[in-house]
Amino acid sequence: MRIHRFIVGVVVISALVSCTSASDSQDDNPKEVILMAYDAFTPEKGIFDDFTSSTGAQVKVVTAGDTGTMVSKAILTSGNPEADVMWGIDNTLLSRAQNADLLVSYEPVDEGDVCVNYDKKWFADQKLDVPTTLEELTQPAYKKLLAIQDPVASSPGLAFLLGTISLFGDNWKSYWKQLLENDVRISANWTTAYTEDFTIYGGTYPMVVSYGSSPPAEVFYSEKPISEPPTGVIESTCFRQTEYVGVMRGTNNPNIAQQLVNYLLAKKFQESIPLSLFVFPVNKDAQLPQLFRDFAVRPEKPLTMEPTVIDKNREQWLNEWRSLAL
Repeated sequence: MRIHRFIVGVVVISALVSCTSASDSQDDNPKEVILMAYDAFTPEKGIFDDFTSSTGAQVKVVTAGDTGTMVSKAILTSGNPEADVMWGIDNTLLSRAQNADLLVSYEPVDEGDVCVNYDKKWFADQKLDVPTTLEELTQPAYKKLLAIQDPVASSPGLAFLLGTISLFGDNWKSYWKQLLENDVRISANWTTAYTEDFTIYGGTYPMVVSYGSSPPAEVFYSEKPISEPPTGVIESTCFRQTEYVGVMRGTNNPNIAQQLVNYLLAKKFQESIPLSLFVFPVNKDAQLPQLFRDFAVRPEKPLTMEPTVIDKNREQWLNEWRSLAL
């Protein structure tokens, strides 16, 4: 979602080559359990202390790029994983993990929506109406105003593509031809699109594919106190994203790995994720913070697609998208 994909002061190890192999420890009394996640996994500081106190095992987080890159890397070592638990496979990529037999078991761990966000001040200054639909994004008034992510490598980019296919059906390629002719910006990943291309961070694109939970993140991370976010969400563009967590097949530490999964699904950790990962918890007992209740967008009727449909068509759709975009 992330979550929201802001990089904050949480110490993570950003390269898989630097992580200790899961085979280096024994499940009888492991001193460490390795959690693999996407780059923007930013848990609350100290959130794993209770887990360590109760199990004796430290949680070591290793990050492996955007979600698509993470899954691709994990497939290369399927059955002999470099971690014990994987966080962050979403419904757009779950079938890839299933087909590669990456996980022994998995559970939904959070939900969110991939949506077009916009810079409120920019639109006000330009006296330009904010578009309200995906169709409007192809109009000349919005030429060179939207930054998206490459759906081949980026989870939010793929979610946005699937959202357009969900809405337009067989006419999705015609829509994308119009969108590309309107000079949409295709960025490599969420971080580039949001923190470099988006106007609120000095870029030239006042609209960007991000999350329905990006506005509260803007308030939370603002260097100066602000009462409302500088960004808004075009609700009709939102595609529902569910993320999963699971024990990796081949881990030498299956018991402690499952305990970590249980901990990630329990109320305390789930209540920490709105203001650390900027996603919605799946634990029904978890309470949302006021900031999230005030500013996070959670559409009643988001764009959706069944994982089986995604599995059947994803590679063909991506190939067709490449033929249009490249």
